Amino acid sequence: MANSVNLVSLIEQFGSEDRCRAYLEALRWPDEISCPRCQSDKISQIVKRNQFDCDACRYQFSVTAGTIFNDSHLPLWKWFLAVYLLCESKKGMSANQVKRTLGISYKTAWYLCHRIRAAMKEVNPEPLSSIVEMDETLVGGRVYRKGVQAGRDNKTAVIGIKQRGGELRFFKAEDVKSGTLAKYIKENISTDVEVVMTDDWQGYPKAMLEAGINGRKHKTIKHSEHVYVDGDVTTNGIKSAFSLLKRGIIGSWHKVSAKHLPAYLDEMTFRFNNRSNPYLFRDTLLKLLEAPVLEYKKLTAA
Repeated sequence: MANSVNLVSLIEQFGSEDRCRAYLEALRWPDEISCPRCQSDKISQIVKRNQFDCDACRYQFSVTAGTIFNDSHLPLWKWFLAVYLLCESKKGMSANQVKRTLGISYKTAWYLCHRIRAAMKEVNPEPLSSIVEMDETLVGGRVYRKGVQAGRDNKTAVIGIKQRGGELRFFKAEDVKSGTLAKYIKENISTDVEVVMTDDWQGYPKAMLEAGINGRKHKTIKHSEHVYVDGDVTTNGIKSAFSLLKRGIIGSWHKVSAKHLPAYLDEMTFRFNNRSNPYLFRDTLLKLLEAPVLEYKKLTAA
């Protein structure tokens, strides 16, 4: 059974529907098959239909029942390939590229990518501690009026928080005022943090105070004076992560709407946080089996 994979081994091991289905069964039920409805382990197999029958409640189900795969007409091997492509593309992959690679429609590719992104979203992550870097940036298109670029119009704020040597978090934010910054600090940084490093944006001192972070634990680097490293004080780690995000938006996705930006941020952070995980493909499939179903009408709702 594959854990760490490359494209060649993926095709060799999962080139048929039966192999993909068998792998999902092993992931979903590592010990014994149980009924998704009543959790009984008294199960009979319906071999010809790739289904199972619960002897307790008579519910007939397959390995995809109740999962994100269930309402899809796409072959499982194409799902596997799409998951691999999104996991291994450091800067992400556009729906158009997935469309061309898998030979499917753009609508199918777009929906497929968003369902995978939705599964990548981390739920209730642990607060960051030790040494934490925090920064903010603006992403989005430029607006021109009568040939003059109109500055920050049509841009969306993104807040980034990264534990040095640890996890990264990105958030779409309404603004970068102190109250907004304080909210994300409270939700993502432990009050026992060793130190929080930021640039000298004026909103941070008040935000730290509101979030319960002792002022002695807040160190700033004076970007306004073109200082980027002062001993061990720097935000270059989170700056580097922002650079990767912007290369993804410009070079891979080309444009990202404010509505769907959080999904792209979830994809980028999940891939970044698992960059050294040799079992990333397997772990992403596990998340797809566990994630809530994302309906197309919900995804496209205003």
